[in-house]
Amino acid sequence: MRAVLAREFGAPESFSIETLPTPEPGPGEARIAIRRAGISFVDVLMAGGRYQVKPPLPYIPGTEFSGVVDAVGEGVTRLKPGDRVATSGMGGSMGEMTIVPAAGPLLIPDAMSFDEAAVFRVSYATAYYALVQRGGLQAGETVLVLGAGGAVGVAAIQVAKALGARVIGAASSEAKRALVLEAGADAAVDNRAADYRDRLKALTNNKGVDVVVDPVGGPATEPAFRSLGWKGRHLVIGFAAGEIPRLPTNLALLKGGDLRGVDIRQFGIFEPEVSQQNNLAVMALYAKGLLRPKVAQRFPFERFAEAMQAAAGGEVAGRIVLNVSD
Repeated sequence: MRAVLAREFGAPESFSIETLPTPEPGPGEARIAIRRAGISFVDVLMAGGRYQVKPPLPYIPGTEFSGVVDAVGEGVTRLKPGDRVATSGMGGSMGEMTIVPAAGPLLIPDAMSFDEAAVFRVSYATAYYALVQRGGLQAGETVLVLGAGGAVGVAAIQVAKALGARVIGAASSEAKRALVLEAGADAAVDNRAADYRDRLKALTNNKGVDVVVDPVGGPATEPAFRSLGWKGRHLVIGFAAGEIPRLPTNLALLKGGDLRGVDIRQFGIFEPEVSQQNNLAVMALYAKGLLRPKVAQRFPFERFAEAMQAAAGGEVAGRIVLNVSD
């Protein structure tokens, strides 16, 4: 099998496609023939050794993918060869084959393309967990989504709308704000504009927002927290801005507000049953036509470094997909 191999942490151009032995599934495992890999900023951070979890070297980059079950190990009855699936892991997606625990892959409907499936599970499961379990979102509440033109941002917009919320998306470029509205947000704002908070006040009749979805961090966090209404919830998902912000703790007191962490990886470890229920819930919403990922760019396998560089740049309005095999 061919795979992108990172022998050391570094920039995408330092990796190469190599020929490796095809792995064999053990008991309770399945081998997936990968069709598409979703490329994200997290993949670039991890490959550069800058993510909170460092995989052992050498490793195959990439955390989410779609494909077909190629073989199963002893005792596996949930999956069978030929099943179309989407799943994720701490590496492994940028190769033609990978081994996964058989309990993990999500069966995908015939109507879902491999492109969509490769960028669906992680973002939408994260958004659903954030808004439902961590955010306690209620129909009629107002959600502010930071980084709304990104992977989790678009997913959060669509999940929040499906749950009956009003959504304001904050994005830094006109192209991303157009995507925010296309994704279903009620309003799109420029969080770098001088009148950003005044715009939020106007959009909420001076009440503030009920929930902030924050996969950005950096300088975007404090103004968003200050824009919470009474008993608002600020959901910390990541730090795409590259900086971990510090908040004055008196703001939580004045707002009666909560700062809540959202770690989808640990959620799957500590609450696997609820995590699986969430996966089924987002797939049901997809089947109703309420969730649709936006694929903006597609790259052939040999151009993996360009795909990773595009994800690192953060300027693409939509998701990036690597065509691993047909």
